[in-house]
Amino acid sequence: MSTMRNSVMLIGRPGAEPEIKNVGNSSKRARFSLAVTERQRNANNEWVNNTQWFSIVAWGLTADRVQKVVKKGQQLAIEGKLRNNEWTDDKGQRHHAVETWIDDLFPMEKVKE
Repeated sequence: MSTMRNSVMLIGRPGAEPEIKNVGNSSKRARFSLAVTERQRNANNEWVNNTQWFSIVAWGLTADRVQKVVKKGQQLAIEGKLRNNEWTDDKGQRHHAVETWIDDLFPMEKVKE
């Protein structure tokens, strides 16, 4: 059996408030960066933090939910898939980015207002 799957689960904290944009007549897009920090031992056997940043994108109803519940610094769990995007800018320069398109999110703590 050959089953292929593109699935991502991350737990982290947004580095800024989400950017919300209306796209077309009736759709919405939300974008934010998510910091995921893991503790690891280095070559000297000392504990160090390794933080990776992920570009998160939500569409439609999920973008509405992001707009309502996601706050900078709030711990979140997200589920989604990786999406490779390639484009050429106005100067003819090729670009490539990997984004995490989310299907669901779960706030893991309440944010202090």
